[in-house]
Amino acid sequence: MLKDYKFDLKKKKIWVAGHNGMVGKAILEKLKNRKLSVLTVKKNDLDLTNQNQTFNWIKANSPQVIFIAAAKVGGILTNSLNQFEFLYQNLMIQSNIIRSAAENNVQKLIFLGSSCIYPKEAKQPIKEEALLCKPLEKTNEGYAIAKIAGLKLCSYLFKEHNKDFITVMPTNLYGPNDNFDLKTSHVLAALINKITNAKKYKKESVEIWGTGKPKRDFLYVNDLADAVCYLAENYSSPEPINVGSSREISIKELAEIIAKQIGWKGSFSFNKSMPDGTMLKKLDTTKISKLGWKPKIDIKTGIKETIKEYEKSL
Repeated sequence: MLKDYKFDLKKKKIWVAGHNGMVGKAILEKLKNRKLSVLTVKKNDLDLTNQNQTFNWIKANSPQVIFIAAAKVGGILTNSLNQFEFLYQNLMIQSNIIRSAAENNVQKLIFLGSSCIYPKEAKQPIKEEALLCKPLEKTNEGYAIAKIAGLKLCSYLFKEHNKDFITVMPTNLYGPNDNFDLKTSHVLAALINKITNAKKYKKESVEIWGTGKPKRDFLYVNDLADAVCYLAENYSSPEPINVGSSREISIKELAEIIAKQIGWKGSFSFNKSMPDGTMLKKLDTTKISKLGWKPKIDIKTGIKETIKEYEKSL
């Protein structure tokens, strides 16, 4: 990590790859609020899994800064049943962008990874140095391997070709524009969907996959957007950097907070035939804290805002 490093996003042409997704939209909004110059492309006008299309678009539009928020994502069940697609599509998307960025002299690239890159049995809270020290969680191994590959591409380009390409590892994310589809969503969004419908249809019970005991670190997506913009300007290193809330909460406690916010007073049942995944996953955020960044939005406020956005979409 370079001391006194500063990179100014002002007067730079910026592209957020994946700006139609939850994370990409939050980053795009953050950049626009700062009145920065942002490139956009319609969802169906550029296939990021196509090497030639990606290279030609970057060459023609000449972004100076790229945030890679584009990825195929999904919840624990979708991940575990579609390992090939999660590995293949994410490898193609990120590899095409990273190589094209390197060959077209992009000044700064910020690659967004995932906390699932870390071993299933990593010491908690998880430090960046835990990478590859033990086996991965099997349920999302394909996705994790793809993200590790992206991290390594950026790291090698940094070390071998002096490219200022950094990797940010966010914890579990939630917020506006999340995916609330029960078949493909992550746990927090799925719970909001289930509990909202339980209230609407006067259901007395809601099923939670697993035991409800696993604990997770959840970060509001607008906080992540703030963090990655901060890191773009203040961080330069071949090593990844974690972004999290520094707090953990069990799935059962999470469900109870959501139920209280929605005003549903039923009970929960636990489907123990469904996988729990890692029992505790919390990121060590010492590195980013030392750089001077910390999250602003607590879990209750974030859930309240997410429920509001979800209800608007109904």
